[in-house]
Amino acid sequence: MKENFQLLLTLAMDLKLLCRLRELILRELGFHDIFKKVKDEENAKAMSLFEGVVQRNDEIEDGEKRAENLIRGILAGNIFDLGSAQLAEVFAKDGMSFLASCQNLLSRPWVIDDLDAFKSKWTKKSWEKAVIFVDNSGADIILGILPFARELLRRGTKVILAANDMPSINDITYLELVEIVNKLKDENGKLAGVDVSDLIVANSGNDLPVIDLSSVAPELAYMASDADLVILEGMGRGIETNLYAQMKCDSIKIGMVKHPEVAQFLGGRLYDCVFKFNEA
Repeated sequence: MKENFQLLLTLAMDLKLLCRLRELILRELGFHDIFKKVKDEENAKAMSLFEGVVQRNDEIEDGEKRAENLIRGILAGNIFDLGSAQLAEVFAKDGMSFLASCQNLLSRPWVIDDLDAFKSKWTKKSWEKAVIFVDNSGADIILGILPFARELLRRGTKVILAANDMPSINDITYLELVEIVNKLKDENGKLAGVDVSDLIVANSGNDLPVIDLSSVAPELAYMASDADLVILEGMGRGIETNLYAQMKCDSIKIGMVKHPEVAQFLGGRLYDCVFKFNEA
């Protein structure tokens, strides 16, 4: 474990540097948001499916089964990632179906699989405040993360969704997420019938597909100081840079493994799933 931690820490530092250089070069050449058009298209498609997704989840009466369905939804949504060459090729050729992705996740046990421990905790505890570092546009944020955040809100948890300050690949930005949440609200200002007064969309201060938690925006750090649940979603944030990050509160690192090198490092399969749950 110690050797794995040190190796992943080195890889994370190199990855952050490479991502930084890539973004600087793109911006210097005038490419500010190269996937804007495809992000807008995928957001529109996902918003049209949002009501149906949350309705199917609401119909699940068993608490543990509902929690697992939500987690599977996050993993299925995380497939929409144009930072993966293989997935970008599949997306460009055939598109992606959220429901099919939910059904076609690799079978459990996943390469890191703490889902049973999380489901047990889910039935016994409602967290006071959760901070979710979100990842991609489209199905990822709208059909994966938002239904999960909505369920937390319904259980009495205050939720902070932390999104990138600036565009990077097809990651959702803070301003885009504010707009999406406002569009999804019903005529009563609720998210599919659930009150969202305890939902905050925050600027993480980040502009990369990975994240260094020591350098988030001061405003977010202040708001998150009393959180008792932190969720890092996506391969960049949850696996490549923070898989072994230790928190003073409960934490979840969740994402799909979309690079062969990462799958090999973890000892799993390409498109395997990571669900790492640690209690404080």
